[in-house]
Amino acid sequence: MMKVKIVTPQGLYNTYEVEKIHVTTSDGECALLSNHMPMVAMLQISPMILIIDKEDKIFAISGGILHLADNQAEILVDSIEGQEEIDLARANAAKERAQKRLEKRDANTSIRRAEVAMQRAVNRIHVKSLKS
Repeated sequence: MMKVKIVTPQGLYNTYEVEKIHVTTSDGECALLSNHMPMVAMLQISPMILIIDKEDKIFAISGGILHLADNQAEILVDSIEGQEEIDLARANAAKERAQKRLEKRDANTSIRRAEVAMQRAVNRIHVKSLKS
């Protein structure tokens, strides 16, 4: 078992005792089990799955950093939503707004910001649709 602490800019999100952590890092997907070698990794906008008592707990994360050592993981994320917390209508509206900004492409539009907003919205929609 590993102890996981998830922290956002607003403070402590939650702590868990987990069997496995599945995340997407800048190097690709990885699954972390107990007694994994120490590591620090940059997290991508992606689903994060924690295996707790043999059940998947699925989250949408918006990037961050994972630090793992001695069966303790600290996950610092820009934002996080549990699958049950995601408002699908709001996520779809965010996707539409991002799409409109990307199509507009004028001097006042930050393309990178619109692309990130699109990735975040698509990730939230994807996570909501996953079977846990």
